[in-house]
Amino acid sequence: MTHTLITFLGRSQKGTDGYRTACYDFGEKKPCEPVAFFGWTLQRRLTPDRLVILGTAGSMWDHLTEGDLDFGANAEEERLALADRVERQQVTGEDLRPLEPLLAERLGCEVRLRLIPYCRDEAEQIGLLRILADQVEPGDTIDLDITHGFRHLPMLGLLSALHLRKVRGARIAHIWYGACDPDSGTASVHDLSGLLRIGDWIEALSVYEHSGDYGLFGRLIGGEIGTLLTEAGFLETVNRIGQARSRLRQALKLIDEQQDPALILFRDELRRRIGWAEGDNYYLRQRQLACEYLRRGRYLDAILSGWEAFTTLLQREAGGNLDPDNHDHREMVRKRFDSEERNRRPRPRWEAFDSLRRLRNAVAHGSQPKGSEVQRALGSAEAMKELLERLFAELLPV
Repeated sequence: MTHTLITFLGRSQKGTDGYRTACYDFGEKKPCEPVAFFGWTLQRRLTPDRLVILGTAGSMWDHLTEGDLDFGANAEEERLALADRVERQQVTGEDLRPLEPLLAERLGCEVRLRLIPYCRDEAEQIGLLRILADQVEPGDTIDLDITHGFRHLPMLGLLSALHLRKVRGARIAHIWYGACDPDSGTASVHDLSGLLRIGDWIEALSVYEHSGDYGLFGRLIGGEIGTLLTEAGFLETVNRIGQARSRLRQALKLIDEQQDPALILFRDELRRRIGWAEGDNYYLRQRQLACEYLRRGRYLDAILSGWEAFTTLLQREAGGNLDPDNHDHREMVRKRFDSEERNRRPRPRWEAFDSLRRLRNAVAHGSQPKGSEVQRALGSAEAMKELLERLFAELLPV
């Protein structure tokens, strides 16, 4: 896969000695050469297959053929013409195209010079993301340098990195930022790619609200905790609530011992989503799942979870040593309830039970349901939501 370095070329005041330089410090305590454009330092350090330099019509494009990378007389004509265009902030793609082969030969990698908008409004900001995506092939490894450019560029840079991962399947190796101290002429270099992990957590929390899958967090955390969360998510989808709870309890003990900064930041939110496992109420978790599935519009899951939650409630009401994971015990309490309540008057709970049973059989087996309200519920999302809300209110008290 191609390793691409994407860097931004800013605009700064040009003095009699050229553009202001800085010595970029990677924390290695080594001597470094002052440069005006951090992209050259990164290019030498990373040796990418492709270098993409992005700038506006007023960026210091003329610096590409002088200063840090002086081409001398070989590019004098191009340099003078470009300097005039830069001064007037009227650089075009046609002006930049002749420089690409010159730079490629000098640097030993593919070079692309691309104009970008000033990103003053939403359309221009989205345009920047589109331009970035056009420079990246699926599966590329990307180093993104956001040192030079507008003050709002770091925010756009982070969004760009997230966008490239989604639309191009790119791997973001680093997001570089050189923080310059104008008094000392040095710039400490920071890798901001850790911010992408925060973005991953925010995305996982959002997706979890729709899917309820703990495996989303498992993939972020990894290791033993990740395995436990992934297994718990699977077990819950196949209605093995007790086994899922066991995995989550183990995960909760380990989570508090972790020192990972991203996990610590989101630990309270994660605990809020899996904290139910610290209790012993099987029924309340099944009820919670049924209501969550209904809220997400996952009607099949809501129906099946609601059916199982009501069965667990019947077991709890029956008392004794009935095992919520024992199929025979669960079938017994359902049959007993059906037999005892069918002939009672009034019988609102049995009627709700019968409607849920017919609805469950229809969605689980694809059979033709009896009863107009069940048939109506299978015809529209609105009718299904209305019916399930009423049935859960009748059958699943808190």
